[in-house]
Amino acid sequence: MSMTDPIGDMLTRIRNALIRKKSKVVTPASTLRQRVLEVLKSEGYIRDYVRIEHENGKADLEIELKYYEGAPVIRDITRISKPGRRVYSSVKSIPFVANGLGIAILSTPKGVMADHQAREQNVGGEILCQIF
Repeated sequence: MSMTDPIGDMLTRIRNALIRKKSKVVTPASTLRQRVLEVLKSEGYIRDYVRIEHENGKADLEIELKYYEGAPVIRDITRISKPGRRVYSSVKSIPFVANGLGIAILSTPKGVMADHQAREQNVGGEILCQIF
């Protein structure tokens, strides 16, 4: 069975694991998911992730979640652009998440990046999700 929204599935798995105070969560691997996780890691929202290859040719991503004094570092993780409604933004209209305390992850022609990197590189793109 094919999945219609793989990024939304990964974000929901992370959200559910944070509610249950899990230390790790596993999601099927894809290049876009890995790039989103790389942004989350570089911004300090997750500890790390590892790609696990299986014998049947499939792969999984094991995400190590991050907590601070028992509370999850990620307070809110929301999917913005969905398969039924894509949300694009020019560089001038990229939203500030929680007055700059959170980040928006964008898929741009220069790759997947956080909102502040997109402003620095003067590129817009599809707003995948917001994290606070």
